[in-house]
Amino acid sequence: MIGFAVSGTPVMNKIKLSVIGLLLSGLTISTTPGADNRSEFEQWMKQETGRFQEYKDKRDREFTGFLKKQWQEMQTFQGMVRDKTPKPIKIPIARPLPVKPPVTKAPDKSPVKIPVVKAPILKPALEKPVITKPEPIIRLPAGKKIKLDFYGQSLAFSYDPKLKVRPLNVINEDAMSRHWSALSLADYDSIIKQLQAMRKPLELNDWAYALLINDVAKGIYPRQKNERTLLIWFLLVKEGYSARIAYDSNRVYLLLPSEQQLYASPYFTFDRVRYYALSFEGEKQSPGKVFTYDGHYPGANKSLDMRLNKTMNTQRKQRSRSLKFKFQGQNYIINASYDEQTIQFLGTYPQMDIGMYFIASVNQATASPLLDQLRPLVEGKSEQDAVNLLLRFVQTAFQYRTDEGQFGMENYLFPEETLHYPYSDCEDRSVFFAWLVKSLLGLEVVGLNYPGHVSAAVRFSQPVSGDSFSYKGRTYVITDPTYINASAGMTMPAHRKISPEVINISF
Repeated sequence: MIGFAVSGTPVMNKIKLSVIGLLLSGLTISTTPGADNRSEFEQWMKQETGRFQEYKDKRDREFTGFLKKQWQEMQTFQGMVRDKTPKPIKIPIARPLPVKPPVTKAPDKSPVKIPVVKAPILKPALEKPVITKPEPIIRLPAGKKIKLDFYGQSLAFSYDPKLKVRPLNVINEDAMSRHWSALSLADYDSIIKQLQAMRKPLELNDWAYALLINDVAKGIYPRQKNERTLLIWFLLVKEGYSARIAYDSNRVYLLLPSEQQLYASPYFTFDRVRYYALSFEGEKQSPGKVFTYDGHYPGANKSLDMRLNKTMNTQRKQRSRSLKFKFQGQNYIINASYDEQTIQFLGTYPQMDIGMYFIASVNQATASPLLDQLRPLVEGKSEQDAVNLLLRFVQTAFQYRTDEGQFGMENYLFPEETLHYPYSDCEDRSVFFAWLVKSLLGLEVVGLNYPGHVSAAVRFSQPVSGDSFSYKGRTYVITDPTYINASAGMTMPAHRKISPEVINISF
């Protein structure tokens, strides 16, 4: 496995020492006219910049040479399956608890009417401002411009035409090496600076940032998929990510390590690190025997952090739906809204471990209106009644269907996706319920992972009767948001004798 140190090199150290020496000399000598000082400084900077560029070129030359001869044939491992146990097609209905009679001062002889509580339609709160089209960081005199729509945001970039390398005639190690060499001769720093400038205003996590790089590469190579993949690989490596490529006779594949375990994605293993063959276009990839290399570019050692710890700043396209449920004799209507652009982004995510969905961030423009409608319904109630109301909301306001029935494959949903899709199953409801309890009640929640089923449990501040267990010295009460009409302390019958895996949730 190759690798070259980037920091602390003789060239870089020499530059640092030269800067210190220049500053020290400036403290003792001040007789030279200002114009001459500037001329000397500019000449020195030009010389040192040239030396650093030579170092960069040497690094790329060495990596280009490495790519010519270090390829080996490997067999991919097919993506792992999260849970092979089939989920129930039909969900049991629990016998509801008796409705508490209302307390009145005097008997009312008028006809009994079931009240309907309709929550007000609220405007999205804390909406993030839509960013305007940024000015390019560097205007290239001979550069080309591309415009793209990134989840509703209109963005423009300028790039060096040399980044568009001539199409591949054949796919082999020599072609990969030549392509890297050609890209390294282009002004790639400019496009990288423009990409980096978009990261903060758009609130991009690692996965969203990789998608932006993909869209820019697609703007440069709208039709050539292999050349596009090579440009994405090059830019990610230059950004410090430990990206690699693999190829067969027809296709080039991008390989990326992840800090989190991914499922249903083919992968290779190098030095006990999994490199996943990922697609940003939602395309299912199944590489078999391919050629790849075991090595890395100097300093490119970052893995993708797939946590959804930021909510992307999209150009919002609002959608809404009405959610109805009944609790303790009252009917409720909740008017939920969500952003369609966010739904499209979340749909690109590879399958992850269930715990990553429990800790995902929810856009405040979606969260606030929903929470503002539910908050008055739980205020003034005991913890148990408040949790039971949220249970009933999630159990009965959403229609149940397995992922296989809705998507044809396993597909865990983020909370915002549960608001969008017509159906949800056990893990989707547990994730959504846990977020509601944490956001509205501030109670501790854990996930419960049974074979073929996901549920949740809540830690109450007062004892609650029913099914419970001890975890890290604390008592948690079973709260199953899929078991219809079940209250806190009721376990789905098929899982009463099964000890689940506890999913620790840290928001």
